[in-house]
Amino acid sequence: MKAVIYARYSSDNQTEASIEGQLRECMEYAERTRIDVIGNYIDRALTAKTDNRPEFQRMIKDSYKHAFDIIIVWKLDRFSRNRYDSAYYKALLKKNGVKVVSAKETIAEGSEGILLEAVLEGYAEFYSAELSEKVVRGMTENVLKGRNNGGQVTFGYEIDDDMYFHPHPTTAPIVEEIFTMYDDGKTIKQIVDYLEEKNIKTIRGGKMTINIVQRMLSNRRYIGEYKFRDTVIPDGIPALVNKDLFERVQQKLAKNKKAPARRKAEDDYLLTLKLFCGKCGAHMFGESGMGTSKVYRYYKCAKTKKVHLCDKKPVRKEWMEDLAVKKALEILNNEDLISVLVERIYALQGEENPRIPRLKEQLADIEKRIGNIMSAIEQGIITDTTKDRLSQLETQKKEIEITLLQERIKKPFLTKEQIQFGIERYKKLDLSTLEGKRRLIEAFINAIYVYDDKIVFTFNYKDGTQTVSMSELTTMPATGDNSDMNCIGAPKSSRTK
Repeated sequence: MKAVIYARYSSDNQTEASIEGQLRECMEYAERTRIDVIGNYIDRALTAKTDNRPEFQRMIKDSYKHAFDIIIVWKLDRFSRNRYDSAYYKALLKKNGVKVVSAKETIAEGSEGILLEAVLEGYAEFYSAELSEKVVRGMTENVLKGRNNGGQVTFGYEIDDDMYFHPHPTTAPIVEEIFTMYDDGKTIKQIVDYLEEKNIKTIRGGKMTINIVQRMLSNRRYIGEYKFRDTVIPDGIPALVNKDLFERVQQKLAKNKKAPARRKAEDDYLLTLKLFCGKCGAHMFGESGMGTSKVYRYYKCAKTKKVHLCDKKPVRKEWMEDLAVKKALEILNNEDLISVLVERIYALQGEENPRIPRLKEQLADIEKRIGNIMSAIEQGIITDTTKDRLSQLETQKKEIEITLLQERIKKPFLTKEQIQFGIERYKKLDLSTLEGKRRLIEAFINAIYVYDDKIVFTFNYKDGTQTVSMSELTTMPATGDNSDMNCIGAPKSSRTK
């Protein structure tokens, strides 16, 4: 019997056995029951109240490969503290010929064992829920009393021995100064530069950043408001900033949030590293320039931008990106092509791990040597050296078999239905957002080559190439300025990004 060990450690219970302790006791159980352990799956600092655990999910997927027969856990609550999840995944594992066993809980076969296992799982769920209630109750009481619930101390405060908040003599004045600077018209970037110049660090000694300062300016704890879950205590802790100053800062933050962006973000250009000049083969990068009334954005050949070795005209950013999205959607909405992709991806999973052939060769060589020794023994040629060598070869054979199984379970395995589901999810992307467009393009577009008379798309599957002539493109419906392929280039005041 081949087995894997699943170990888990959550931060909600500091008295449970460590990962190392769980592994040790599971290995002892495996040795007692003569089970070969071929691998471990370990989730650290993750609760079992949900199934959202990376190693747990990887173990479930690997069970489809039939590389192991048993999952050993220290106790059943390591596997799950949710009865529904436990029943669901055990039923799934059972279909794959895999059984979950507990190293510390003796559960008999038959109806009594099923009942006992259900009782243990129910107790684990009850214990988890009760523990959560106790923790929340205790933390709520701390908030009502104005005491700290643990964790990182907010910048500007210090905690005394009784866990009460007090203004920090050094950092509390800095908090008020930050609010005052922003109220006086300083930008967050200017405030960050000022803090860096004064060598002011975070609680952990790190560098102050724009995000950190922005969160500080929105933190209602600085006006004494202490909150935990749905419990909010006004004046629960000492205030570091007066409420009038705080409210003025909130109004300015809201106003600046609605203001137009002052700079172009590089990641706004969705085709960076995918768009190529058809004339010289160089990358085409984003460039923007300010016109009389608005900012214009283009993709421009790198050799045109820097060394003027290519005369390829730039293309409008929005037009080019919309065309890429359109071509990706054509693939996504082609049911026949999607079926072919599902079959290819599924078949691709079956390709053997490159280490496996070498391991098979080693295994065959050792089996041949063992066969030679057995033939010698049958002929009466047996010595102490022969016995030792046979024992060594048997050990090596077992190690290679285990390594071979480990290599086989390393590669994730998805069913055709799972692959189909994964591809279909792209149809639900919100293409009105940059992130939605980016994900669609990344999934299906491999590269785009822009010529003077055509555009060539290469897609993320074998033989996936399409050429679109410029005459076809000019017949497409125009959408404002986005259809202007014959632009004369960015304005002279363009800013290279």
